[in-house]
Amino acid sequence: MIMEAEESTLDKIRNRPRFKMLTHLTKEEYAENLKKYLENHKDEFRGNINKEVATITVFTEDDNYWKPCLSLRTEKDEDVTVVRGVFGPSSAVWTFFMFMYFLFSILWMTFFTMHYVESQISSDEFPWALNASFAMIIGIAATYAAARFGQYKAKNEMTKLRRFAEESTLKFEK
Repeated sequence: MIMEAEESTLDKIRNRPRFKMLTHLTKEEYAENLKKYLENHKDEFRGNINKEVATITVFTEDDNYWKPCLSLRTEKDEDVTVVRGVFGPSSAVWTFFMFMYFLFSILWMTFFTMHYVESQISSDEFPWALNASFAMIIGIAATYAAARFGQYKAKNEMTKLRRFAEESTLKFEK
């Protein structure tokens, strides 16, 4: 039986790249195989595994802000098990980045609305609103750039995590 992996073009531009693998192992067998693979490679990987979800990280000397982890979720679909993988930073870092996107977006809408309303009523109370809205766009771009820089910096670790996902399934595929 052959494992299949799917990846789309959209996955390459996401902040959290994802993939899907199909295997004929049951969820329990897959979880056991992950545990065995993790045990055999404990000098390279760390993780937490159960039959529904697994979270794997690469063991490194330094911890940077975008140290990637691999979240694997298994689902039963007819006669195959679907393994969905998501690469990303820790949940705390991911939440921080989403908060920054939210904050800058709300502030951009607020400042731009202030500028628009001010121009419609010919007022001069908030002359700084347009400049502040541009600053928020710069904040959004800086947040995106920081996320991309973190992904670039952690590319080797992400490659190892992808190899973990593939080898831990292929090695034990029946």
